[in-house]
Amino acid sequence: MHAFHGTPLVRTSRPHPLRCFAGVAAASLFVLSLTACQDGTGLKDGGAASASGSAAEATGGPATTAAPSTAPTSAPATAPVPKTSAAPSAPSGAGERVLCNGSTTRVTAQPVSRPLNHMLITVKNIGSKTCDLTYHPVLRFDEMQWVPAARPETRPQAVVSLAPGEEGYAGVLLSAADGSGEGGTTGHRLTIAFQGRTPLSDGGASATPDLPAAGVAYDSSLTVTYWQRGSADALGS
Repeated sequence: MHAFHGTPLVRTSRPHPLRCFAGVAAASLFVLSLTACQDGTGLKDGGAASASGSAAEATGGPATTAAPSTAPTSAPATAPVPKTSAAPSAPSGAGERVLCNGSTTRVTAQPVSRPLNHMLITVKNIGSKTCDLTYHPVLRFDEMQWVPAARPETRPQAVVSLAPGEEGYAGVLLSAADGSGEGGTTGHRLTIAFQGRTPLSDGGASATPDLPAAGVAYDSSLTVTYWQRGSADALGS
């Protein structure tokens, strides 16, 4: 038997990465107690809009993966939160900014005739300071137990920041136009949670905008855009 000279081989065990679960709190606050299992996530650079929060982004856009059209486009509340890209660095003067959320903005949600099966979320900064709309809104109809996904192709290049009086927008695809969605139902109460400066962190007070008396029909195709500066960008028109 030959003696082995040199550095002995050392076995190392690689820990299995822990997965965080995005839990959607069913309380009136419903602010995101969804904790990001961060691998570095968020927008690239930054953009502008209102209502703080889809589904932590103080300075960047978000990134979530879109689900197939024939299956729920959002992960169940018990499913691991999808990884996102690193959030952008805070803009200069960020210390003078606040997060857009239910306490600093006025939020409305209105179904539109075009495109079909869409709803427009509008956030207006009613405060005295510039506020940042981070990532994307996190939506919950009634007691819904899953989190609608954000469409990655709508991620802006910069954080959407709203000066006092300015508005920001997000578009919502409620159901598949070709009928491929599943589990169609009607929502009568909508809670919009705002993200903080890291993905899926608590961005402050949520908003509960009024819905039409008849409610809003949606199915498993339900997805949302990132916050946008213009309504046309939010609706893809």
